[in-house]
Amino acid sequence: MTVHEHAVEVGAFAQYLRDLAARLDPGGGWYGVFTRRDPEGMRACLDGVEIPPWDVVESLLSDLAMSHGTAFAEHESVRAAALYSASAAAHDRQPGGRQALVHRLELMLREQIRAAERLSAAGAGGPHAPDTDALAWARDDHERASARCTDLRKRMAAVAPTAAPPVAAPPAVPAPAAASAPAPRREKPRGARFAGLEVDDEETGYAPSPVPVLPAPSAGAAAPRGARFGGAPAENGPAPAAAPVPESPPDPAALRVASTAVALLVRLRAEGRSGEAHVVLCEAAAWPAGHLPVLALALHRAGLAADWATLLWEVSLLPPEGLAGAVGALASAGRTEDCGQLLRLGVARPAADIADAVVALDRAGGASEAQALLGAFVRVRTAQDAAGIAGGGQAHLVPRLLAAARQVSTESEWDLVHALRVAGVAGM
Repeated sequence: MTVHEHAVEVGAFAQYLRDLAARLDPGGGWYGVFTRRDPEGMRACLDGVEIPPWDVVESLLSDLAMSHGTAFAEHESVRAAALYSASAAAHDRQPGGRQALVHRLELMLREQIRAAERLSAAGAGGPHAPDTDALAWARDDHERASARCTDLRKRMAAVAPTAAPPVAAPPAVPAPAAASAPAPRREKPRGARFAGLEVDDEETGYAPSPVPVLPAPSAGAAAPRGARFGGAPAENGPAPAAAPVPESPPDPAALRVASTAVALLVRLRAEGRSGEAHVVLCEAAAWPAGHLPVLALALHRAGLAADWATLLWEVSLLPPEGLAGAVGALASAGRTEDCGQLLRLGVARPAADIADAVVALDRAGGASEAQALLGAFVRVRTAQDAAGIAGGGQAHLVPRLLAAARQVSTESEWDLVHALRVAGVAGM
C-alpha cells in the first residue's frame, strides 16, 4: 500500500469521525467523558493524527443511539466499521506496523493487570463495602483493556509476522498486596486512545481498536450511568424479546453445550471477568451453525442479550462458508431479526468475501438471504466496492447486484453500472 493510499484510508475515517462527533453533545455521554479526560487526544483523533481504539468509536455510536435512535445508529455502525477497518488495516500494513502492534499489546497487558488490581482495591469481591464509583471506573477500564488486548492479537494475526518476538500473556492477575518491580518511566501518554483508562506517569498504552465489525446498538444495551457521567439519562424501553423457539426439537448436544456455556457466562459476568467471558463467546462463534439458535434462546432466557449481540459480531468474522452457514441456520430457525443483523454486520467484509458468502448461501438454498446480503452491501458501501463483488470470475452476480441497487434508487443502479464498466466486468 502506498503512502497516498494510507493517507486516503486514514483521512476518510477521520472525516467520518468528525461528522459523527458533530451529531453528539460534547458535554454529555461518553463523548463528554472523552473530551473532559483527554481533550488533546480527542482532537488528534478527529484531525486524523491518531486512530482511536474501536471501543471509543463504539461508545460514540452508543451516544448516537441515545440521541438519534437505535435504527439510525445501527446504520451508522456498519459504515463506521467499514471505514475503521480500512483505516486500521492500512495503518498496520505500513513498514513496522506489526512491531508497533506488539509493543502496544505489551503495554495494554500491563494496563489490564493494573485495572484488575484497582478492581480488587475498590472492594470488588472483598469483605468491605465497595467504593461504587471507583469500582465502576475500574471495571470499565478493565473491560476496555481486555477488549483491546483481544483486538490487538487479532490485528497482529492479520499482518505478516516479522522478527518481533511473540508477546506472552501475563500471569490472568497478582494480589494487590504483591510487590512488583516498577516499570521504566515513560513519557506520559495522551490521545483519545487512552480515553476511558486510568493511566499514570509511569504507564503508557496504545491499543487501537478492533478490525471486527461493531454490533449495532440495541434497545437493550446499557446506557452510560454513574456519577462519572454527570447524570446521563438511562435508556428507556424494555429489552428486546427473544425470537420464537424453533419448531423442530433442538439437538440434545446443542442443548448441552449451550447450557454449559451460559452457566459459565453467568458466573464470569457475576464475578466481573469480562475478558474471560469474551473468550467463551469467541469459542462459541466457531461452533456448528446449528447450535447458534439454541444458544441464542438460552442467552436471552438468562438475561444475556448483550452477549448474544457480541456473539453475532464474532460470527460475522468467520470465513465466508462459516458466515453463510450461520445465516442459514438462523433463518431456518425463524430468527429473522438475528439473521438480518448478522447480514448487516457482514457487509464490512471485503467484496471477495461477500461474493463467496453469496455463493455459499446459494448452494445451501438460502437465495433470499444471499440477495439480502447483496442488498445490505450496496446500501452502505460504495458502487466501486459493490463492483468488486462481480470481479474474480463472479460476473454471474451482476444481475442480482443491479437488482439490489435498483431497490435503493435509480441513481444507485446507474452508479453501479458505471463502476462495473470501469472495472471491466464481463458483459458490461
